[in-house]
Amino acid sequence: MKVGVIADDLTGANATGVRLAKQGFKTATVVRDAPFPSSNVYDAICVDTDSRYVAKEIAKKRVRKVISDFKEWNTKVFCKRIDSTIRGNIGVEIDAVLDELGESAIAIVVPSFPDSGRITTGGYLLVGGVPVQDTDVANDPITPITKSYVPAIIKDQSEYKVGLISLDTILAGAQAIVKELRKQMDNGIRVIVCDAVNDEQIESIAHAMASFDDKMMVPVDPGPLTAFYAKCYLHQKVEEQKLLVTIGSVTSLTGHQIHYLLAKTNASPVYVDPNQLASYSDSWQKEVDRAINEGLEALKSQSILVVTTHNPKNKIIDLRKLAESEQVSEDALAKRITDGLAVITRKIIELSSFEISGCFTSGGDVTASLCAVGRANGIELLDEVLPLAAYGRLVGGHLNGLHIVTKGGMIGDNRAIYESVKFLQTKILSQRGAVLND
Repeated sequence: MKVGVIADDLTGANATGVRLAKQGFKTATVVRDAPFPSSNVYDAICVDTDSRYVAKEIAKKRVRKVISDFKEWNTKVFCKRIDSTIRGNIGVEIDAVLDELGESAIAIVVPSFPDSGRITTGGYLLVGGVPVQDTDVANDPITPITKSYVPAIIKDQSEYKVGLISLDTILAGAQAIVKELRKQMDNGIRVIVCDAVNDEQIESIAHAMASFDDKMMVPVDPGPLTAFYAKCYLHQKVEEQKLLVTIGSVTSLTGHQIHYLLAKTNASPVYVDPNQLASYSDSWQKEVDRAINEGLEALKSQSILVVTTHNPKNKIIDLRKLAESEQVSEDALAKRITDGLAVITRKIIELSSFEISGCFTSGGDVTASLCAVGRANGIELLDEVLPLAAYGRLVGGHLNGLHIVTKGGMIGDNRAIYESVKFLQTKILSQRGAVLND
């Protein structure tokens, strides 16, 4: 699947490109009038039209030229990058995109960029909690901003009807957004502004957009919506793959990350009892066998299988007491737990009637045990998901070539495991060439 981004300046093109790259898309930025890369290795290209401060007709002409180039490149998802303080020929360039893409094209405008302090509520863009018209951009010498109400700003430049989906609908979730989008589209509205105050709400908008097969949805934003929508579109258009998520970390942060993952994916985890694995008795093998069988059964009904010792109902294991009972060291019992998780992981991958496309592991000890149990020589490192979370492929052994993301137990915010899994999905699809380039 090829993603094309039309940006009105180079910095913006790069900013959106980085967002796409973080989602697993191999991305390049192209300056105005430069040829596209001759190779077919890129999933996304961001083109700078350098049109923020040019005359309206020139801006239209440049956008139309890029749309034509993207069509020749066989682009599936068209995106319009706009300034995070809504400067420039926004309405004019949206019109050019819609004109070139045809009547089925719908522009979904989400000016919010929460990581940079930009949010939209009631249709008003706030920068650091201040209406954009009261910030320094109001004094822009070329295109001063005198309004903060985004629909009005677009209406001043656009020939199309402009609608708004307010925050109460966004908070109600993707299905409510779908219903409101359909209502507005049925009323002939082709430019729809959406409120959003955080990334999770932007992602809900993206999920809603991806559910429309009869429309060409065009994200218009500073970057977050484009990245979320490209990912959602890709995942909905290809065959669902199976992933295995193995988590051995027992930190409270990991618990929050697991909770977020389960809420977003509706996965039902296989809980492994660490008390049974922290032993050299028969309980170790019995628990391993039980978890393997439960995992194989669960794969019949879910695409993301979570195997973890982090059960919120369990008390923290007392390794010192168990070590005294087993007459071994605490380190030895800790390794029995991680080895047990590794064996469960390897056997599920090998015995499943479904192909397991990739694996995520949380906790350095778990990753090390998986390499040892799978007799891997190591991991070919290919990309960074987030600081201290890496993507690559296992090298050698029984799981040679398996796509894997590894993360430390104390790394990231509540979204970290979920984002890592989504990154892994996108990378696998891209590597396989299942990218809808027909």
